[in-house]
Amino acid sequence: MATPERERMANELQMETQRGTMFTVLLHHATASKAGMNVTDAQCVNALSLDGPQTPGQLAQLMGITTGGAITAVIDRLEKAGYVRRTRDPDDRRRVIVELVEENLARFGRYFAPIGRHFQERLEGFTDEQIAFLLAWMRDNNATMPKIIEEIRNLP
Repeated sequence: MATPERERMANELQMETQRGTMFTVLLHHATASKAGMNVTDAQCVNALSLDGPQTPGQLAQLMGITTGGAITAVIDRLEKAGYVRRTRDPDDRRRVIVELVEENLARFGRYFAPIGRHFQERLEGFTDEQIAFLLAWMRDNNATMPKIIEEIRNLP
């Protein structure tokens, strides 16, 4: 049975998480805008940076956009800006793979330098055990998010 204090803290944690999500969305709007991109384009760069080369279909599914014209327009814009290139899958020449142009990624990454610096400064005040706890929390949260996003997309 939850104590009143535990309930209060759980509610406050949920609100702070909601606030953090809001600031993360605003951060991504700010960084994308500075880089001359929209948020979807910037998140495609982010996805390729985190997970490596992907097919247009994989990117479209992750972004929640159509596999036809919408993802093609995103890739066209990113290719024109020099952030990505299309290559042929060596195992199936009919398949296109989208990959980052690593040497141009620093142009976009520099807008994340302030948050990276703050993140590192904050970690200096934590013990290894606290960092391990936060890492486990984030891994679990991130593992759950694709299912939650899909659930939300399927709501009426």
